[in-house]
Amino acid sequence: MKELVETIVKALVDSPEEVTIKEIEGPKTGILEIQVAKKDIGKVLGKKGKNITAIRNIASAAGKGKRHCVIELIEEKPPE
Repeated sequence: MKELVETIVKALVDSPEEVTIKEIEGPKTGILEIQVAKKDIGKVLGKKGKNITAIRNIASAAGKGKRHCVIELIEEKPPE
């Protein structure tokens, strides 16, 4: 699932080398946290959130019957 989402997001942005996806495993749910360059956030979101909604729909269809997947777009990098 992570590889699928990563491929889609890297195709959308101008700086694919700055894309990081963190996968958090739960018993029934997996969470994918997407971080991109600040200038690429709008490209991942799309007009009225259509791109991020499409990514969520694709991930949901790919994981059908296995587990639920939540995709979050992290806008700021956490402090180190």
